Amino acid sequence: MKSHFIAIILVLGLFSSCKQTENSKDHSTSVEIDSVSVRKHLYTLASDDMKGRRTGTDGIEKAAQYIENEFKRMGLKTYEDLSDYRQTFKFKPRRFNDSIVGSNIIGVLPGTSQKGEYVVISAHYDHLGIRQKEGQLDSIYNGANDNASGVTGVLALAEYFAKKKLNKRTIVFIAFTAEEMGLVGSRYFGKGIDASKFVAGINLEMIGKTPSFGPNTAWLTGFDRSDFGKIVQKNLEGSGYKLYPDPYKQFRLFFRSDNASLARLGVPSHTFSTSPIDTDKDYHQASDEAETLDVWVITQTIRAVARGTESIIDGTDTPTRIILEE
Repeated sequence: MKSHFIAIILVLGLFSSCKQTENSKDHSTSVEIDSVSVRKHLYTLASDDMKGRRTGTDGIEKAAQYIENEFKRMGLKTYEDLSDYRQTFKFKPRRFNDSIVGSNIIGVLPGTSQKGEYVVISAHYDHLGIRQKEGQLDSIYNGANDNASGVTGVLALAEYFAKKKLNKRTIVFIAFTAEEMGLVGSRYFGKGIDASKFVAGINLEMIGKTPSFGPNTAWLTGFDRSDFGKIVQKNLEGSGYKLYPDPYKQFRLFFRSDNASLARLGVPSHTFSTSPIDTDKDYHQASDEAETLDVWVITQTIRAVARGTESIIDGTDTPTRIILEE
């Protein structure tokens, strides 16, 4: 009788030990978008060292190297036949006499059963550079909200999905250049793709401030142009986070960010933002610095984008194609 009792105790102990090991394993592999990494990306990209990240300058080169190194650390693949993460091209901006060399930075997380279908997660990493103005002490336009915050989102989502390993569709993470010069980088990318293979475009722009809708909210450009926004809203139910249609129709923001380059090709491509555009005194000013932003707002918004778009990335939902009428 005593030996039977001891055997039972040993079995229960072994079960408990296995259960603890299993729980420990679950905990160690849990994936979270944390504010520490968000702060690191934001403050690095918006630092004075980047000199405002104007396309064609040494400052944006530093930003490009930072993004490349992060993609490499995460183990992302290069895009199609590119030998590295750069899609480099030459262009001549409006009102410029000379051509400029720019680079989109592209990292790829291959899908599994639907790897021939692509989802783009993007943000532009350029800004206005250095501008001397009379009576203005600060000449560096750091572009923290516009758009170091969006690139921070791309990097955080790349790490999240790389660790999560749920993407049946291939995710193409892109930091576009020369958005401030007329969506040049995203237009160049769009010229070289078969748009029919692209299921959705998830673009992030200025996600560092609390919008007019209040905390734990964001707004989406072109909400009524596809059912992309409704899919996100459905996925966010019960999360405490709300997504609203763009309230600034007078500014035609759907056409003013990099989502438009894919939307013009029929891809359901939209921009997430949180900024109160009509009252944002830092927009395109030297005062757009990291200290003016709320890291927690950025973190919560990135988490909401991850949850809201997960069913598109895992192949469950497919947004309707866009018929663009300007």
